[in-house]
Amino acid sequence: MRKHRRNKENHHVDESWLLPYSDLLTLLVALFIVLFAMSEIDIQKYEEMSAFFKSEFSSGDKGIMEHPKSVPEVENQEKEEQEKEEQPDVGQTELLHLQELQKKINNYITQNNLTESLATDLSDEGLMISIKNDVSFDPGSAEVNEGGQEIAAEISQLLYTDPPHQIIISGHTDNVPMNNARFGSNWELSVMRAVNFMSLVLENNQLDPAKFSAKGFGEHQPIVPNDSEVNRSRNRRVEVLILPNYDIGNHID
Repeated sequence: MRKHRRNKENHHVDESWLLPYSDLLTLLVALFIVLFAMSEIDIQKYEEMSAFFKSEFSSGDKGIMEHPKSVPEVENQEKEEQEKEEQPDVGQTELLHLQELQKKINNYITQNNLTESLATDLSDEGLMISIKNDVSFDPGSAEVNEGGQEIAAEISQLLYTDPPHQIIISGHTDNVPMNNARFGSNWELSVMRAVNFMSLVLENNQLDPAKFSAKGFGEHQPIVPNDSEVNRSRNRRVEVLILPNYDIGNHID
């Protein structure tokens, strides 16, 4: 009996080591708490977490994490939306202005029997007035003849608008090579024709010269193939492009 009791006592486990171990764990936990308290909040992670919960707990258009708008805020927002709806579409308004200007120019063309020499075209690029060179210039010359001078004077009156527009005057030729005493190429001829026509237009003191520019394209922008005398005649032209002050591309049919 004694021997059995002694063996049983010898197999008893010593648990005294748990005390310092638990003290060590307590110290580690306290250390982590102190370190966490001393650390800075990660703003980015906080915002990401906030956005996540906001989207997860939102219901319909209003989330539970959103503050409801006050009555003045709602009224101001509705007023701004109403004013925005009531504002005219500047692109549509600009298109109407150019259409009215085109109508005036077309009336001038019809009244003066110039339908074979002048034409207009309205696109998202602007309002184009095309003038055949045959009615404005003698062959191989950049000097505006008497008929072209009358046309330039009439067009200058129609180009006055309020507000003013940017205007580009460009010269074009056919593909017949130009090489005379004054001009070595069609390019030179087209440039001088555009400049001379623009100078006559700007004799109207109501127009702002800063709004005008001149270009020459020679034979490089034909509107029809240069395969006949009729087509070559159409390609010899001066164009007056009235640029829109606002984008009208979305309103052109």
